[in-house]
Amino acid sequence: MATVEGTEPRVRGMMLYKADESGIIFHTGPQKEVYHQIMKNPHVQMCFYDATQNIQIRVRGTLEKLDDTALKDEITRHPTRVFMQSWKANCATPQDFYNMFSVFRLKNGIANIWTFAANFAPKEDIQL
Repeated sequence: MATVEGTEPRVRGMMLYKADESGIIFHTGPQKEVYHQIMKNPHVQMCFYDATQNIQIRVRGTLEKLDDTALKDEITRHPTRVFMQSWKANCATPQDFYNMFSVFRLKNGIANIWTFAANFAPKEDIQL
């Protein structure tokens, strides 16, 4: 995922939670630089690559912060987030745990698909 800090781009791999008809959902800690970059400028771009099909999908859009404790509980119960259960167990209150991470959604993104076959073709925007 690419963000901006001042005038400088910042890129990092992210562990997404899910992508569905509501958008692309992920979480991060409010102590992290990426969180502060998003809060100052919520416009991002994400890049996904499928090596089996040799296809790249880039999605750009604006992130919204979701303050939804039910979603945070869902994330915590997911098998890919087992590591978060010990965080929750070590917190004095549920709210202390919920404050440890923030959930964001990229909704209504614009996607571009890239392949070697279409390398020099004009990009086509696909509304998600």
